[in-house]
Amino acid sequence: MAGELILVVDDEANIVELARLYLEKEGFRVAEASGGEEALRRFEELQPALIILDIMIPEPDGWEVCRRIRSRSRLPIIMLTAREDEVDKVVGLELGADDYLTKPFSPRELVARVKAVLRRTQPTPEPQEVLHLDDLVIDCSRRRVTQGGREVELTPREFDLLYVLALNRGIVMSREKLLERVWGYDYYGDTRTVDVHIRHTREKLGEDSSNPRYIETVWGVGYKFREGKR
Repeated sequence: MAGELILVVDDEANIVELARLYLEKEGFRVAEASGGEEALRRFEELQPALIILDIMIPEPDGWEVCRRIRSRSRLPIIMLTAREDEVDKVVGLELGADDYLTKPFSPRELVARVKAVLRRTQPTPEPQEVLHLDDLVIDCSRRRVTQGGREVELTPREFDLLYVLALNRGIVMSREKLLERVWGYDYYGDTRTVDVHIRHTREKLGEDSSNPRYIETVWGVGYKFREGKR
């Protein structure tokens, strides 16, 4: 991961310099932007490995920048918010952010989260295995999912979440266990992250959450992939 380019988007110069200092100390390269338009332009020009994106930047704001980037890229995004507000965090996850951090933050924690997100989103060797589950095919080596012959576009974590559930079909997996298996033991978020990603995955599979074909909710516990799918 060292040497990869991180784009820091914040209109507070001290935040940018603090992030730069600690990220460069860990071997990362750092680019910066102070507003939404500049962030989108630098994203296109530089193709960074990850973006650290403040919500309250000048127009367009961080929400809109995240939405535009996520509409055409799976680039990892860590959102920064100045408020300890659950709504901000949930909205960020809904828009496709990979993690969030509240200001003021520890620069060491920021670096740890950058490393954790990059580990989770970068391709890793997978077992040469293809799961055939009725009309759903999960190709682990290619990280590709098709449903009735149609490719289903999933983010890296949505793929991992679906794969882990399908591999353990019939077994109830708690949100905590899914966080550990998919996000990693060093993830700093909470279990609502799982619920958001499950909802997105279901939507992409055309699932009816009240009568799911694949992913069942086990109330008060977690989720399971329905048995009987082969």
